[in-house]
Amino acid sequence: MTEPDFIQATRSSYDAIAKEYADRYPDHLADRPVDRAMLTAFAELASAAAPAPVADLGSGPGHITARLHDLGVPTFGVDISPRMTALAREAHPHLRFHVGSLTSLDLPDGTLAGIAALYSIIHVPDEHLPAAFAEFHRTLVPGGHVLLAFQYGDGDGLRLTERFGHEISLDYHWRTPDTVATVLTEAGLHPLARTVREPLDEEKLPRGFILARKAPADRHGQQDQTSA
Repeated sequence: MTEPDFIQATRSSYDAIAKEYADRYPDHLADRPVDRAMLTAFAELASAAAPAPVADLGSGPGHITARLHDLGVPTFGVDISPRMTALAREAHPHLRFHVGSLTSLDLPDGTLAGIAALYSIIHVPDEHLPAAFAEFHRTLVPGGHVLLAFQYGDGDGLRLTERFGHEISLDYHWRTPDTVATVLTEAGLHPLARTVREPLDEEKLPRGFILARKAPADRHGQQDQTSA
């Protein structure tokens, strides 16, 4: 099946800037206590479904995957960029990292305790976001959790054609928490909490966080539709 153009463009762009990006942002949560608090809450919720693992989608240099591991959650990373994935494996050799797309996960149904997608849906166009969230729903166990982080904006986003001295073609899509929550709900993922953090340091836009859950199974093992 032919890949959408945005997948190919995102892969080639992050391949081009992987080393510089990893050097610049080895751990973007180090000085972000609100962001860390959301990740910690997500890890606590997801750990209830252990030993089912958590997938860090858009894992980049691997620091979110490593933080989840340090929080006691079995986890692995998935990233669209082979070069970024190689750098994550080098930095965190005790963890698993795979090349893949969050819009088409190479995972069986109902196998993940949780999905963390921090600043990865920003590269997914609006028309492809429902399919991505449908993949989240498919791969989560009943009662599994999702944590999203994204730039909060009402505009059209932007396209970068250069970064760190490399020629790229990378689209960014800004959304409001309400917009993202609506698409999540339509995919059967029900928001539990929303947080907005104001910009810090070099950031220009607020950050939105949404914690959501797939409906749990009832006592007969069927997904409980009453929590929809």
